[in-house]
Amino acid sequence: MSTPTPYRSLSTERRIALVTHAVKSSREGRALWLQRLAARSGFRVVTLQTWSPDRIAKEIVRTNAETASGELDLLHLLYVEVEPAIQITFLDVAGVPHQNGAMDDGLEVPYADAAAVRRAAPVVKSQHGEDGMRYLRTLARYSPDGWPGIAEVTAELEDSSVS
Repeated sequence: MSTPTPYRSLSTERRIALVTHAVKSSREGRALWLQRLAARSGFRVVTLQTWSPDRIAKEIVRTNAETASGELDLLHLLYVEVEPAIQITFLDVAGVPHQNGAMDDGLEVPYADAAAVRRAAPVVKSQHGEDGMRYLRTLARYSPDGWPGIAEVTAELEDSSVS
């Protein structure tokens, strides 16, 4: 069995809540999600426009209409806007400047050195448990260049959970 993406490892209820938030947060976002859902479900966009955000989100999750880039966008939304506490913990311990978990767009890769990543990752795991590990897996999958050694330290933390 393949390992689910960090997004797919969220419960169905959390994915629905996250997609609902994304659909409600902007007209452009809603239009994009409606197009994805129309392509996946066979419903016409004009029909989907009459649906509530909750109904749209449930159908998106039910039909797996989230693309890889959509999953990444949803995870970014989760860790920066909806539940920034995990990212705030990581960035604070790593010494990366941010405003309530949102990093400045002008920061250059890598955002921190390997020693900072190695310091921050265990703190995220200890303070946030499995949600923290999902965050670390997200960084390892989507931003390894930004966080040197993140894949290795995440694997070590996963292994220490199993032992």
